[in-house]
Amino acid sequence: MPKATVYNLAGEPVGEMELKEEVFGIEPNPYVVHEVVVMHLANRRRGTHSTKTRGEVRGGGRKPWRQKGTGRARHGSIRSPIWRKGGVVFGPKPRDYDYTVPKKVRRLALKSVLSDKLRAGNLVVLEELRLEAPKTKLAKELLSRFGVETGVLLVGADPDPVVKLATANLEGVKFLPVNNLNVYDLLRYPKVFITREALARVEEVLG
Repeated sequence: MPKATVYNLAGEPVGEMELKEEVFGIEPNPYVVHEVVVMHLANRRRGTHSTKTRGEVRGGGRKPWRQKGTGRARHGSIRSPIWRKGGVVFGPKPRDYDYTVPKKVRRLALKSVLSDKLRAGNLVVLEELRLEAPKTKLAKELLSRFGVETGVLLVGADPDPVVKLATANLEGVKFLPVNNLNVYDLLRYPKVFITREALARVEEVLG
């Protein structure tokens, strides 16, 4: 059964926590991880791109010159796609990129990334996560006790506006409540700091 050392906010080990084998001890599946990341990025797209067809471009109401007798190629509109400032053929239009993959696949991807983080020693379990005030200096001091400055994902059991504000100006540091935990952010940040309570909720959902 995998185990993780629990640390206090001073960076000192205060105990050990046994973790579920089916959540933190599986063989990572890179295929499903890729599938979920692609889905996550697709769902973030706004889909507001748009181009005008020849029917939407301004101008081109009359035939530019008569059909025959000029020696030039025949044309019906100066807004044809082959003309400069003409319409666009098969250009992008506003659309929704959202799609989803099965829940089992999403959960397997989370388990795969969490197992890999634990195996690599990049999952740090905290007894608690709190700051006295929403100050960047306090957040930097907390991270320095663990020997890191950037590339850190902080995961708490519940939304904490104090921690969120304190880390907002730190480049490469992000705070997430455990309900918003996702594969993309787990992969984006090399180091993950998660509270004991949040970890218990992860095991409850994925176990």
